[in-house]
Amino acid sequence: MDHYDPQQTNDYMQPEEDWDRDLLLDPAWEKQQRKTFTAWCNSHLRKAGTQIENIEEDFRDGLKLMLLLEVISGERLAKPERGKMRVHKISNVNKALDFIASKGVKLVSIGAEEIVDGNVKMTLGMIWTIILRFAIQDISVEETSAKEGLLLWCQRKTAPYKNVNIQNFHISWKDGLGFCALIHRHRPELIDYGKLRKDDPLTNLNTAFDVAEKYLDIPKMLDAEDIVGTARPDEKAIMTYVSSFYHAFSGAQKAETAANRICKVLAVNQENEQLMEDYEKLASDLLEWIRRTIPWLENRAPENTMQAMQQKLEDFRDYRRLHKPPKVQEKCQLEINFNTLQTKLRLSNRPAFMPSEGKMVSDINNAWGGLEQAEKGYEEWLLNEIRRLERLDHLAEKFRQKASIHESWTDGKEAMLQQKDYETATLSEIKALLKKHEAFESDLAAHQDRVEQIAAIAQELNELDYYDSPSVNARCQKICDQWDNLGALTQKRREALERTEKLLETIDQLYLEYAKRAAPFNNWMEGAMEDLQDTFIVHTIEEIQGLTTAHEQFKATLPDADKERQAILGIHNEVSKIVQTYHVNMAGTNPYTTITPHEINGKWEHVRQLVPRRDQALMEEHARQQQNERLRKQFGAQANVIGPWIQTKMEEIGRISIEMHGTLEDQLNHLRQYEKSIVNYKPKIDQLEGDHQQIQEALIFDNKHTNYTMEHIRVGWEQLLTTIARTINEVENQILTRDAKGISQEQMNEFRASFNHFDRDHSGTLGPEEFKACLISLGYDIGNDAQKKTGMMDCEDFRACLISMGYNMGEAEFARIMSIVDPNRLGVVTFQAFIDFMSRETADTDTADQVMASFKILAGDKNYITVEELRRELPPDQAEYCIARMAPYNGRDAVPGALDYMSFSTALYGESDL
Repeated sequence: MDHYDPQQTNDYMQPEEDWDRDLLLDPAWEKQQRKTFTAWCNSHLRKAGTQIENIEEDFRDGLKLMLLLEVISGERLAKPERGKMRVHKISNVNKALDFIASKGVKLVSIGAEEIVDGNVKMTLGMIWTIILRFAIQDISVEETSAKEGLLLWCQRKTAPYKNVNIQNFHISWKDGLGFCALIHRHRPELIDYGKLRKDDPLTNLNTAFDVAEKYLDIPKMLDAEDIVGTARPDEKAIMTYVSSFYHAFSGAQKAETAANRICKVLAVNQENEQLMEDYEKLASDLLEWIRRTIPWLENRAPENTMQAMQQKLEDFRDYRRLHKPPKVQEKCQLEINFNTLQTKLRLSNRPAFMPSEGKMVSDINNAWGGLEQAEKGYEEWLLNEIRRLERLDHLAEKFRQKASIHESWTDGKEAMLQQKDYETATLSEIKALLKKHEAFESDLAAHQDRVEQIAAIAQELNELDYYDSPSVNARCQKICDQWDNLGALTQKRREALERTEKLLETIDQLYLEYAKRAAPFNNWMEGAMEDLQDTFIVHTIEEIQGLTTAHEQFKATLPDADKERQAILGIHNEVSKIVQTYHVNMAGTNPYTTITPHEINGKWEHVRQLVPRRDQALMEEHARQQQNERLRKQFGAQANVIGPWIQTKMEEIGRISIEMHGTLEDQLNHLRQYEKSIVNYKPKIDQLEGDHQQIQEALIFDNKHTNYTMEHIRVGWEQLLTTIARTINEVENQILTRDAKGISQEQMNEFRASFNHFDRDHSGTLGPEEFKACLISLGYDIGNDAQKKTGMMDCEDFRACLISMGYNMGEAEFARIMSIVDPNRLGVVTFQAFIDFMSRETADTDTADQVMASFKILAGDKNYITVEELRRELPPDQAEYCIARMAPYNGRDAVPGALDYMSFSTALYGESDL
């Protein structure tokens, strides 16, 4: 026997939809299919005034089969054979099978002979194939078709009914509530759905079948008893019967489509409004934090102690390490959210988002710039204040030492100068007093330098705002006043001694020589002791080496000083010998000086003890400076690696953002892997921060081993993280634009190649002239000879280009187009804006007219819509959204509660106020 198996041209059915003949082995399913398929065929054949009684017998001659196909297809088949012979019947059936095959249907192992012979299995298979092709195939719901589309339609229509759960075309329909729900959803007046019970399937099924037959012209294709009595009703019988409901209610599908469009538009609007609210809140929080932080950074109230200033520096370090980094991330995320929101608004054909006054991205950047300026100035001020306090402490200690030495020296000098001892003295005593006074004047002159140093130190403390300046000034003034008084008293005593000098004839030259040599030597020792006890501040090894060299030079002078000491002591010994020899009444003292050999020896011994102490202090400071130098080198070595690494990564990100390697998804994956490698570098930055903290704690203020400061590294790192995040966001927005606008990868590559060619400075943007030249390179004929020579378009050329592409170029329209390309009027065109412009006219986007047309369908062609209609056709949240925002309708045909959906639709797209 020959079987009909034509070459497949368009297999529209999925494999699971092929005829499964094994199912017919179940008698219950065969019975259901017989009844259902017979009723379905009769529902069409009665249009031609005929019907069938036995499905396997009445189609054997092919006549009613051809008639059925003509009715359901609306086409004429070949003229049938009217003979009664088998060959005539086979010919008619083959004509029917040929027509089925011409509609793209694959018939496997179904031949005309089986149909003519009355093969039940083959006949039912053929009828099921016809049902699939002409009753089910063309069903389409949300990009699904055939069985899936029909199932989705059922699920959507029965979704509001909590006791109905349609998951298939067999057991989901056994309780009959699914059929009743379909009828009630479209014709609620036909069934009292609230009285139905899930535990009474026979009543439910018979109710649905009777109502469908009486009011919907859908023949009764199923028996309620067969469905209830079968564990798994026949899927094909159920599908055939349900498809009749779909076609009966196809008119309602238009309303559903309109509702879906409105839901889609409203969902986009609600999402965008939420994004706008999120942006406003994040921007407000960030600006408030900046507003609170800047006054703290601008507070320059100095502290009086190093400990207080060190605490301020520690607070500033906590701010840099703990408080600022999260805000840097928030600022970056804010810019990303803003760009994403603007992209979504453009893709949904909505007007650009304008934040509240003072909350633009540029406003936040300006505020952030003010924060960083204040931060930089605050850190510089802290370091300068620490240096100032360190200098002040050193000067104050130096002032106290010199003042104490001077006060010790001047103690009793005024009383001495006011003595009248010369009035009762012998001639020799007068001579001695005069020489002693000369020695005192020499000593006084030697102390003049110390007084000047004390005054200079006090003046410097005043200039540096030393907190205890009043007490320093008082002490300095007291020393200067005393010094002036000493000068006056000295001059007065000299005049008195000179008046009596003529009475003096002899004087002990040895005492005089002793006094003259002992006084300078004593001053030298006091100066040496002062220098050996003087504190010092150094910041480099070179400085401490200079102090060490000076100290070694001082030690080299000690042998000569010891010789001078022995010579002075020799003079005193000679005086003692003369006094003892000639019994001179000198009372055992030198009349010319108060410096005794004991004092000289004592001070000399003190100098010898201070020398090794000075050696030890210099050695300890040298070791500290070596440690500081190690810290400088350690920091410099890391900074010299990290700084160029950051710069290299910035350049590589720039190259990645303009190169075209692979798809946008490949580029996005590459950038995310790149971002991960950058984040993994963070421990090295933290390690460098630790070294920097050690340097600051050691009060190291410069580093000759590197040109990078920690501030440079921090700024570079923050810029690197921000740049990679922005680049990833740009690629994500390009993917959104490509998918939403239907741009192919080849078109995207062409746009990117043209954009990169004219982006000669690799800034990621085009200037107006570069943008014009880029448009020309993509085939826009501007039609201006001057432009063709220069490769640029002025505003009029650009307007002419847009007019040639179909734009209505009035002044307002031209301004609108320019605002789309450059909404912020920055004078540059980004790649994202460039793609939006190139794809805008061909994009399949919703418009206000389309939304109005959808609302009109829901309103039944009325110029207004009611609250009840909105709540019936839309989901609850979106229905309430419309009700809250729609203005009342005031037309002549208005009814109470009528809403104006036309003004609402235009407001959604920024064409009026919402």
